[in-house]
Amino acid sequence: MKKIFFSVVLVVLSAALFAQEKEEEEEKGFKKENLFTGGSVTLSFFNGSTIIGANPIFGYKLANFVDAGVVVNFISTSQRDYLEFDDKVKQTVYGGGVFTRLYPVNFLFLQGQFEHNFIKLKYTPAPASASYLPYKETIDVNSFLVGGGYCQGRQPGSNTFYYVAILFDVIKNENSPYVNVAVDPNTNRTSVRAAPLIRAGFNIGLFEGRNRRR
Repeated sequence: MKKIFFSVVLVVLSAALFAQEKEEEEEKGFKKENLFTGGSVTLSFFNGSTIIGANPIFGYKLANFVDAGVVVNFISTSQRDYLEFDDKVKQTVYGGGVFTRLYPVNFLFLQGQFEHNFIKLKYTPAPASASYLPYKETIDVNSFLVGGGYCQGRQPGSNTFYYVAILFDVIKNENSPYVNVAVDPNTNRTSVRAAPLIRAGFNIGLFEGRNRRR
């Protein structure tokens, strides 16, 4: 898993650096019309887990095929049958991160996103449980989301468009809000699987105005 993580990071950073160098050759200097904001909503239903959240973003177009920026997270997560049948876990997640999108074609993109989140967790055991007690805790965890998506309305010279993405947490830390955790009651063995994460939202270009190229 570490090899996958570092390989993806290397590819994303290399592409971003190449794109920036190419853009500098064409026109040097900061261009405010390349700034964009926007955000997405998060929705995932997978094997007893539910994830709902919002993710505002702020970024900069490094080149026509590369975007990069920062993201803020707020996510509510719930899961049933976490340690035993009919128990439940509820999480409130808040944090932030950085992302890069690569566009091999105008309407498709690949995305890598590193996040550091703080998680408030509340566990409620099953009614009349003899094995577990209720508890609360606050933890923090890293996630690295990798995936791709589709965008509509993306045109040369504009940062305004709609997009849908599917991402997976390749680190798969058992405390991540983007995984499904199951414990075998017979062996007490824990299994962790990345839940498919669906994000849909808008990019909104800033300061485009007359600088938008047709």
